[in-house]
Amino acid sequence: MREETIRISQEELQRQRDFARQVRCHPDRPKSYYIVTYGCQMNAHDSEKLAGMLEEMGLEPAAERTAADFVLHNTCCIRDNAERKALGNVTWLKEVKKERPDMLIGVCGCMIQQQEMAQKLLKQYPFIDVAFGTGNLYRLPEYLWQAVSNHERVIRVENEASTLAEGLPIHRESDIKAYITVMYGCNNFCSYCIVPYVRGRERSRRADDIVREADELVKSGVKEIMLIGQNVNSYGLDSDEGVSFAQLLHRVSQTGIERIRFMTSHPKDLSDALIDEMAHNPAVAPHLHLPVQAGSNRILQAMNRRYTREQYLEKVQKLRAAIPHIGLTTDLIVAFPGETEAEFEDTLSLVEQVRYDSAYTFIYSPRKGTRAAEMPGRIAPDVASARIERLIALQEKITGEVLASMRGEIVQALVEGVSRRRENQLTGKTGRNINVNFNGAPDDIGKMVRVRITGAGSNTLRGEKVEE
Repeated sequence: MREETIRISQEELQRQRDFARQVRCHPDRPKSYYIVTYGCQMNAHDSEKLAGMLEEMGLEPAAERTAADFVLHNTCCIRDNAERKALGNVTWLKEVKKERPDMLIGVCGCMIQQQEMAQKLLKQYPFIDVAFGTGNLYRLPEYLWQAVSNHERVIRVENEASTLAEGLPIHRESDIKAYITVMYGCNNFCSYCIVPYVRGRERSRRADDIVREADELVKSGVKEIMLIGQNVNSYGLDSDEGVSFAQLLHRVSQTGIERIRFMTSHPKDLSDALIDEMAHNPAVAPHLHLPVQAGSNRILQAMNRRYTREQYLEKVQKLRAAIPHIGLTTDLIVAFPGETEAEFEDTLSLVEQVRYDSAYTFIYSPRKGTRAAEMPGRIAPDVASARIERLIALQEKITGEVLASMRGEIVQALVEGVSRRRENQLTGKTGRNINVNFNGAPDDIGKMVRVRITGAGSNTLRGEKVEE
């Protein structure tokens, strides 16, 4: 079922800019801000928008939380640990606020969008001054104005998950790389996942708006763009524009951007057209994050992933046939309710067969409101821990072998800065999204350079610059 997208009008966005000007002129406004970001790339890019709005209100970034006048936590709720960590860090600021009573504390993001969270914040966290959900992020100027001018708590968690606001100010963290959100929300309702409930249904941005943003980034000197969404492969399916994700990739590449990445991709929506575009478009990085989650068909069905092990492996085969040097990464969940030892072994065998460059591995975490949270067969903690240790050990072994096999290859690396491990070396990212450290000059930073791989560590490569 398609849910109507609420496109925020220019009149409403102008109203928010008016609030921003009022905050800027208020004598009691906070002078500095600090944003604590949890979770995925979507949250990281949301934080760039929040920072852009705060700077439009006259606030400057603070070097640390304790020195800021306004501390904003942009939260994640995909796993219970992320939620507990966020609330723990917010509570820690309660003691700081006792010493600095004028400090404002804010909480926003996915965690706030959950049912009953607003009531919980009102009752159990009276020191929080501002809280709002994912759908009304664009209203931060209004909320901060209310908090500053009326000296009141502003807790606004409204049912606006399906909003889409264009043209918000952005403070980008890097001059070299940039995120562009192409769509919001998710329609998949995997049984373990809270995202559709807190981010809303899928809604695609207009292709022209995305290409315009990419063109502006290229003109500003950005070398790499990552197109992001909860499921970028289904871009355009909710729209009448008739632009598929493969077509969008092609259009973005025509801006002259040197490298394009994207995530996250749902395997069921990975089309032959997208594989073909990746294979023939030199701007698209030879890397794909393709979450499989489990190797057992019964568990995949219980997760509502809507593909089988065999279908997933068929797509992997197509990818490798079309792009032989593609780097594949994935997400894996162990100890899903009812998972047997044999079904866990299915996951291990799939990992051995695919041979991912790397993997994000998690023990299943129940989220209230999802179907899996009510499923019987919870796995004992000691069994879950033993399983994830075996999985991590296997993937680390494969990662080491994959990296070692790259010795002698010449790769394109986007130089991101000085290596944290070796001050006399630079660090860059290969097309396969692997870090490589090599000797180079400071003026290489921000450039795409050719590097010959000479060795490998546990999860990074070593190389030498190939002079032109």
